[in-house]
Amino acid sequence: MDDAVHDYVVVGGGTAGSLLAARLAERGRDVALIEWGPSDKDEPRARYLRRWAEMLEGEYDLDYRSLPNQRGNSHIRLARLRILGGCSTANTMIAWRPLASDLQEWESLGATGWGPDSVLPLYKRLQTPIQPVAPKDRNPFVADVVVSASSALGVPVQDAWNDGRLDESPCGAGFFEVGYDSDSGVRASTSIHYLHEAAPGTPLPTILTGLRATQIVLSDDGGRATGVRVRSADGTRATVSARREVILCAGAIDTPRLLQLSGIGPRDVLQSAGVPVQHQLPGVGANLQDHVEGLVVWEARRTPPDTCASGWDAGAMISDATPDDRPDILMHFPVEPWAVHADRYRAEHGQEPLPHNIVSIAPNVARPLSRGRTWITSADPDVPPAIDYRSFTDAQGRDEHLLVEGVRRGRRIAQTEPMRSWVGQELFPGAQIEDDEQLSAILRATHQTVYHVSGTCRIGAPDDPEAVVDPQLAVRGVAGLRIADASVFPTLTATNPVVTVMLVAERAADLITDAIPHQQGV
Repeated sequence: MDDAVHDYVVVGGGTAGSLLAARLAERGRDVALIEWGPSDKDEPRARYLRRWAEMLEGEYDLDYRSLPNQRGNSHIRLARLRILGGCSTANTMIAWRPLASDLQEWESLGATGWGPDSVLPLYKRLQTPIQPVAPKDRNPFVADVVVSASSALGVPVQDAWNDGRLDESPCGAGFFEVGYDSDSGVRASTSIHYLHEAAPGTPLPTILTGLRATQIVLSDDGGRATGVRVRSADGTRATVSARREVILCAGAIDTPRLLQLSGIGPRDVLQSAGVPVQHQLPGVGANLQDHVEGLVVWEARRTPPDTCASGWDAGAMISDATPDDRPDILMHFPVEPWAVHADRYRAEHGQEPLPHNIVSIAPNVARPLSRGRTWITSADPDVPPAIDYRSFTDAQGRDEHLLVEGVRRGRRIAQTEPMRSWVGQELFPGAQIEDDEQLSAILRATHQTVYHVSGTCRIGAPDDPEAVVDPQLAVRGVAGLRIADASVFPTLTATNPVVTVMLVAERAADLITDAIPHQQGV
C-alpha cells in the first residue's frame, strides 16, 4: 500500500460518506473514499432489508459498550458498522423527511442556512428509493395496532409521511415510508444507490476499503488538515493526502474519536489520553443525543404472521404538549419484539424469561433534552471510546416523563380494539406497575438505544465556543477540514434520522463545490 494524493479525502463510507463522495466525483472532483471495512456489494446480509438484524453484533459491528448510566440502562450495546454503507446496511430504513420544526430549531441554535427552505428541497434529489411499506409486506397484526392507535390516541391514520402534511399536523399512526425496493427487498443504502448502481458512465470516487483512518495529518502549525494516516488489516501504514479538504463522515462516535486522536478536542481529554494538543476545541464529543426507547410486552393470544418489510414497519408520532405541540413521543409497532433488556431485568429479579409468543409496543423520547458525551481514554486507536449517555439527566425531568407517558399511551392502544383481541396479560413492565416512580425506575433500567447517536460535533454560530463546525460544516480553527454526518446535528430530529443524514451529505456536496468551483485541470 503506497501513499496517495487526491483533491478531497472522505473518511467513512457510511450513509453520509458514500453519498458525499459520489456527488463530488460526479461533479468532476478527484475524491478518495476511505472505508475501514470491506465493500457491501457482495454481502447479502447488508443488501437485503429483511436481514438487517444479522448485521448486528457480528463481524462488521464495532459493538461499542456504554459506561454505567447514572439514571438509565447501563447495559447498552451500540452498533456501529464497519462496512461500505455503514449503519444503513443494518438499520430498518424507516425514512422520514425531517420535520420543518426540527430544522427551524437548528437555525435558532446558530445553524444558519439549515432551515427547511434550504434543506427540504434536497429530499427530492435523493437517489435512494423511498416508498410506503408495500401492501404485500403489511402484517395484519401491525395493521390492527395502527387502527387501535389512531382510535386510542386521537390521531389520523397516515398513508404518506413525507408529503409535507406533517409540517402542519405532525401526528399520526400508520405504516411508515421505508427505504427499500418492495419487489426485490434490496435496501436503500447510499452505497448501493450512489456507488454500486450508479448510472453507466457516472464518474465515481476512488474507493479504498479495508483502510482505517487513525489520524488526521495537520500542517506544522496545526492550522490545516493535509490528509489522513491509514492502516490496513495487516498493519501496513500509509498516508492519503488531500490537496483541498479532508471531510469526516465517520459518524457521531468515530468522527469525534478521530479528531481527538489527532489532537483536536477538549484539552483535558487530550492530555489525559496522552495526545499532544494541536487545537483546543471543547465541543468535540459533547452534546451526545440518542432516542431512548421503552417497551411494553403482552402475552399474545394469536401468533402474528412474519409478514413484513423489516419487522419495524409502522408506528405512531404524538405530542404530549410539553411545552408545545411538536411531536415528542415516537412509537414503533414491531412484528418481532426485541426484549433483551426486559429479560435481563426479569432474571435479576428472580422472574422467568418472557415466553416466545409475545407482542409489544416500543415508545421512544422523540426530542430528548439529556446530553451525554464521548471521548478517548488513550492515544492508542485500538482502545474503544468512552460513551456516557447520561440518559434522563435533563433538569426538567421531561425525558423521564415522556418515556413513562409513552408506555401509558401504549397500554391505552392495547386496550382498544382491534389490538385488544390480540393480547392477553401485560408481562412487562406488568399491569400491576402503575405508580409513576415505580414505572420510571423499571423503564429507565431497561430502555434501549435506537442507534440514533448524534450531535457530538454540532453546527453552531462562528462565535459559539461549544460549536465544532460552522454552518458551512468547516471545523472551527482548522482549514481544509469539514464534517458531514450525524455528529453535526445541533439537536436530534424527532424522527428516525437516516434521511436527515443523507440530506446533510447532499448539502455538504453543494457547500463544498460552491466554495471551490471546479476548474478544468485543477
